[in-house]
Amino acid sequence: MKQLLPYKWEMIVLLWVVYFFNQADRQVYNVVLPLLSKDLHLTSVQAGLVASIFIWTYATLVPVAGYLGDVFRRKWIVFWSLLVWSAATLLSGTSTSIANLIIYRGLATGGGEAFYYPSANSLIGQYHHKTRALAMSIHQTSLYIGIIASGFIAGWIGERFGWRAAFYIFGGFGILLAAVVMMRLKDVGHSVEETAPPAKVEHLPLLVVIKAIVRKPTVWALWLAFSCFNFAGLGYLTWMPTFLHEKFALSLPNAGFSSMFYHHIFAMVGVLLGGKLSDIWASRRMSVRIEVQYIGLFLGAPFICLMGMTDSLWLCYLGLAGFGMFRGVYDSNLFATLFDVIEPRYRASAVGSMLAMAFLVGAFAPLVLGWAKSSIGLTAALASLSLAYLCGGILLFIATRMSFKKDYYDETREIAPEST
Repeated sequence: MKQLLPYKWEMIVLLWVVYFFNQADRQVYNVVLPLLSKDLHLTSVQAGLVASIFIWTYATLVPVAGYLGDVFRRKWIVFWSLLVWSAATLLSGTSTSIANLIIYRGLATGGGEAFYYPSANSLIGQYHHKTRALAMSIHQTSLYIGIIASGFIAGWIGERFGWRAAFYIFGGFGILLAAVVMMRLKDVGHSVEETAPPAKVEHLPLLVVIKAIVRKPTVWALWLAFSCFNFAGLGYLTWMPTFLHEKFALSLPNAGFSSMFYHHIFAMVGVLLGGKLSDIWASRRMSVRIEVQYIGLFLGAPFICLMGMTDSLWLCYLGLAGFGMFRGVYDSNLFATLFDVIEPRYRASAVGSMLAMAFLVGAFAPLVLGWAKSSIGLTAALASLSLAYLCGGILLFIATRMSFKKDYYDETREIAPEST
């Protein structure tokens, strides 16, 4: 029976749903944080510490995940990643102390999630060449919708049934989804043809992989810029629901929804627009993807400042929307730009390494903003995240002028026509 969609697009749909739960499970904690903190008697620093441990765990394991994605079957890496983080999310609902949260939320959920993204993006990059930025942008929209949906749903569940129920429900659905992934996701080798045999383990020396990645200055610029971007994003994700709940007296469901909706709905527009246009222009100008990234960071910075500093709720929403739009523009070429300078056999490792650096740096944001909440206030702390965007934009601008053309990898000479 003929498929409704070519497999390369069916794969995008399947991974979209998986990534939806990846981000939804991650955001549940942030949304129910006021309820959870009150019930377990957590200080703001302790609450931020749990979020930071999650991110540090993720950052420590994601380069391992990337290397394994280059040498093992990526289908099973995606499957086990989904199953582990979903089970850990469910168990987070049983927590009775900060120690339980650190184990279930910080270590188990963070560790499980670390193994998804490198293998998933490697598969997308393998099946999509001319449509790579668009395919990755579509996949990225599930991040936005997952966060928006969980922002409202987790808040609604938390107020009516308690914060524990939110963890049980999201974790349970993720476990069911793992069974679908086991049945539908395919393994492929280096060919992009749908008839390619299952992927085999490749003996790829670790030192060879490291050397291939770190020898390019553009890769370092991309890593550092993503670290700046991630610091701002993780600080915002962790504390924005609490900010709206406390500063503007919004209910928990409203704060959870509004803090995520205006930002991420416009991010979805930005990521699709940026992905489509950069795919069109990339055939004419090799540096267009990295240029789109630094434009997104420079234009997003003023809106972050507005989001934090204004005393008007609607201007805050405008700041969230502008922040989201240009965050999406940056996101649209996040890994497509990395793949412009990394050859295919090292890409899962490159993604893992990039995520590791970004999350190791970004992990400090929840903790730093937790400290700032009790000292200088969230208003100034959130507004200052705009400086991270400016720093990231400057790094990419310099790389575009100094190293990108030399580091560029032209894969059109080697890649066979895409399967359709």
